[in-house]
Amino acid sequence: MASYTPPVCFHFRVDVLGMTNVDDVRFTEVGGLSVEMGSEEVPEGGENRFVQKYPTRAKYPELVLKRGLLKNSEVWDWLRECIVDHKIQPRAVDVALLSELHEPLMTWHLVGAWPTRWAIGDLNAANNTYALESLQLAYQYFTVDRN
Repeated sequence: MASYTPPVCFHFRVDVLGMTNVDDVRFTEVGGLSVEMGSEEVPEGGENRFVQKYPTRAKYPELVLKRGLLKNSEVWDWLRECIVDHKIQPRAVDVALLSELHEPLMTWHLVGAWPTRWAIGDLNAANNTYALESLQLAYQYFTVDRN
């Protein structure tokens, strides 16, 4: 009987389509890849023991990307255009879980992604850490390729 070993979660790649600087998309953490079925509750007339629950549509939380702070960044330029200049430019974003051979095992294709938030971690003279920035992206939905 063959045993199955799940893939490791630390070997991944993020691609923002249209960005040419490879260093710009070297994120150290990706969070928020999930989908949930929304629902609507409707009270039943004359029946007080329960409410009817009906499915509505899928909901996708915002994606959170973290990395070391970069001074010159295409991601920062995109963020500034969207948040500061109000010129929303949605982009396709791919998140790929990689094998030990650096080949995609699974790829999540995010459709219509755009930045909604940027933050830098706390600056603290007592800590010996790198300056980390986080970027939050809204998107319409994702599809998954299972290679």
